[in-house]
Amino acid sequence: MSVFKARLSVYFEPPFWVALYRREEGDGCRVCRTVFGAEPRDQEVLDWLQAQFRELRFSPAVAGTPDPDRAVNPKRARREARKAVRPSAVGTKAQQALQLQREQGKTERKAVSKERREAQRERKLALRQEKRREKHKGH
Repeated sequence: MSVFKARLSVYFEPPFWVALYRREEGDGCRVCRTVFGAEPRDQEVLDWLQAQFRELRFSPAVAGTPDPDRAVNPKRARREARKAVRPSAVGTKAQQALQLQREQGKTERKAVSKERREAQRERKLALRQEKRREKHKGH
C-alpha cells in the first residue's frame, strides 16, 4: 500500500502571493507552484484548487523519505514556521523540485522556439523563391 500525502501552502513572496502544492508519494516528492496576485481568501484558494487541479503541472519526483507524522510541540512548530518563512541558502526538497521543473520548462521552451524559428525561416525562403519564380515568368 502506498502512502500519499498532500500539503498546500499559501505564502507571501514579495510582491505576490504564492501557492505551493506538495505531494509526497512512494517514489518521492512532487511540487507545483502557482502565483496569485492579491492575497487570496480561503474560499478562493479552495475554488481555484477544485477548478484547476487537473491542469496543475507537477515537477518530477525528487527522491527522499516522506516527513513522519508526529505531534509537534507548539514552540517547535512556531520556530519551524518562522524558519520556513525566512529564505534559506540551502534548498528544501520542494525548492529542488521546483528548480528541476523550471529547468525542464526552459529546455521545452527552447526546443519549441527553435522549431518555430526554423519553420518561419522555411516559410520566408519559400516565399522568396515563389516571388523569384513569379518575376522570372514575366507576369
